[in-house]
Amino acid sequence: MEITGVSAVTVDVPLADLDEHLGIGPYVTNHGKLHSMERVLVRVDTDEGISGWGEMRVFLSPAATESIIEDGVGPMIEGQSPFEIERLRRQVFVEYTNVDMFFAAVETACWDIVGKALDRPVYELLGGWTAPTQGTQQHRQTVDGNSTAPTAVPVAFCLGILSPEESRIKAREALEAGFTVLKTKAGRDWRQDVERIKAMHDEVDGQLEFRLDPNQGWTLDQAVRVGAMLEDAGIYLQYMEQPIRVDSHRSLARLRQRLRQPIAPNEDTYISHNLQSLVEAGAMDVGVIDLTPAGGISGIRQQAAILEDAGVPFTHHCAFDLGIRTAAILHAFTGIPGFSLPPDSTYYGWEADVIEAPFEVSDGCLPAPEGPGLGISIDVDTVEEYRIT
Repeated sequence: MEITGVSAVTVDVPLADLDEHLGIGPYVTNHGKLHSMERVLVRVDTDEGISGWGEMRVFLSPAATESIIEDGVGPMIEGQSPFEIERLRRQVFVEYTNVDMFFAAVETACWDIVGKALDRPVYELLGGWTAPTQGTQQHRQTVDGNSTAPTAVPVAFCLGILSPEESRIKAREALEAGFTVLKTKAGRDWRQDVERIKAMHDEVDGQLEFRLDPNQGWTLDQAVRVGAMLEDAGIYLQYMEQPIRVDSHRSLARLRQRLRQPIAPNEDTYISHNLQSLVEAGAMDVGVIDLTPAGGISGIRQQAAILEDAGVPFTHHCAFDLGIRTAAILHAFTGIPGFSLPPDSTYYGWEADVIEAPFEVSDGCLPAPEGPGLGISIDVDTVEEYRIT
């Protein structure tokens, strides 16, 4: 089997409004406000008529992202076997830049092709269902008294920056929908960040765990005050995600020593060699990793091994993923050992999806993946409806 072509198309899908059940739009972060999100869908074709799909966010512009994938990455791998994923990953190299994030969607599509060709789901190609870990508490089937594949994967509800009162409403909504963890963006006003967590914690009577993500938006002293004020209020986060700027590993280590709030680098993990530096610096309690900057499922498996060997728990990041990348994350999360906390997700927050059978979020969970490859089929009509031309 040989790869015959790589193509990309960009869609712009709206977010469900905050007034709707589990709606999250507009989604406000330290960097901007989102009413919709552009996603690049990548298709890899083969000479045997099997195609695979991947997905990534837009970088710079849709046209620029599509061009790098089609005119840059595509010619590097055409004529080669999609089965040789690790070799392809190491082959796609451009001096002076990191092309992993652009190869990741192509790499995911290759996994999809291999699974379809072998009539096996990707999680099985990765080694099969991993044992349930304490933090994820996956819902599992039992056959003849033996635990088998999970039927659902708990995920964390993700929320943008809102007022404390608006945050209360969404926290109650998330709890009643079965979520056990809520992640909220932060970083515009550290004092309000504290008040929002306190309001939500009060609203749900401590029944939700919280993740607080300022996207590098705090200075070291602000991070200290946020963590200490929450501790004084008796609130202990599941973790503080990337509280200060990247490449400040010694400062992260000092912050970790001063607080009892777990520290969880995210953007810092986008450079693979940073993981070892973070481990050696004692700068993280939790790793928040992402298959796109890692270069795909193979890359995230490599990062997971580093963290597991270091005894550091980790979970998977969310980047407003439609059904294709959501499926890839679920396969990676359940097929790669070491994930111990629910992955982030905003899947419930879309107005539409590009797969024929969209996932249903039930009781705070996404369904466990099944079916050959990624187990999804593309809804061509929906792609055309939201396509950016």
